[in-house]
Amino acid sequence: MSASIYAGKALARVRPLSAPAMATLRPNVFSVTDPDAIRAATVEEFAPSLEPSKVRARTVGTVSGAGQKIELTEASIIVSGGRGMKGPENFPILQELADALGGAMGASRAAVDAGWIDHQHQVGQTGKTVSPTLYIACGISGAVQHLAGMSSSKYVVAINKDPEAPIFKIADYGFVGISLRSCPS
Repeated sequence: MSASIYAGKALARVRPLSAPAMATLRPNVFSVTDPDAIRAATVEEFAPSLEPSKVRARTVGTVSGAGQKIELTEASIIVSGGRGMKGPENFPILQELADALGGAMGASRAAVDAGWIDHQHQVGQTGKTVSPTLYIACGISGAVQHLAGMSSSKYVVAINKDPEAPIFKIADYGFVGISLRSCPS
């Protein structure tokens, strides 16, 4: 078995030393394929004891997302904003686009650190790793830490005023020089 380490840059071989063992997968990492008729799984019924004296876990609290409609890590479309959005007053534009596309809103660490948007939206090495079908990066230069969290996206659309921004190296489509101003309806 292997586990992703160093923001997905390396794999570590791991072996459970005791039972039970558990494996988890990040959403949208693997595509759905046709069943393999040669392979079969054995399903074992398990009925754990729920007597309080035998349970060694307890709930200490719960935290709910603040207004996020679709979980960022499960979204097939993500619209993200960075420092190029120029302030928190422009993030509703991204939310409106994300809503119209049926997606979620993300952000760069720079936008989160500036206090423009909540940490729950942060994509990257110190945020969430995402693998959507479409990732739209608005005003995100493409720091290595951000790319580590979104580079497995199927399609990347980058919008940035700097034609040399690193985000364009991984983008499928790029738009340069777009400014934030209202367009006539």
